[in-house]
Amino acid sequence: MDKKELEAAAEAILFTMGNAVEVERIAKAIGMSTEATRKMLRTMKEKYETEGRGIRLIELEDSFQMCTNPELYEYLIKIAKQPKKIVLTDVVLETLSIIAYKQPITRIELEKIRGVKCDHAVNKLIEFNLVKEVGRLDAPGRPLLFGTTEEFLRRFGVTSIDDLPEVNPVKMEDFKAEAEEEIEMTLKV
Repeated sequence: MDKKELEAAAEAILFTMGNAVEVERIAKAIGMSTEATRKMLRTMKEKYETEGRGIRLIELEDSFQMCTNPELYEYLIKIAKQPKKIVLTDVVLETLSIIAYKQPITRIELEKIRGVKCDHAVNKLIEFNLVKEVGRLDAPGRPLLFGTTEEFLRRFGVTSIDDLPEVNPVKMEDFKAEAEEEIEMTLKV
């Protein structure tokens, strides 16, 4: 197959599957190495973006997905039913950030960090498909472990968890000091 046919085959696979497809699976299907396929898909991704096309390729860890150009959303809602907008409260966002940075994490570890129950926030995150159960901890009671999903990566525009912004160490010390003061005040009351 020539370059154009290979790109067309990869494009057809991504279009048909709808969800993210692992680079390795695409490579096997079109008879190329994984690295050559990744390079080709990244080139296609850049091409779609520079040409201002209606579709985009997004990279999610070791997968790619075809999706709509977000700048064209206003045209889509005229045809399709407008999806329900997800509203993330401060509590849900705080819980999500802890899961994203500490994953895999148990509900008990989450509650220890936050200092309050997290059942509602975790359930909302699962409902929004931003968090999922990723296994069980090998400890008494075998508590569930939670981690983020591909939808989390997609919604927050990162290709992998490694791309999350680093927490500023100075701010982290400030947060620790604030938490210790709150604990001290609670103990005195």
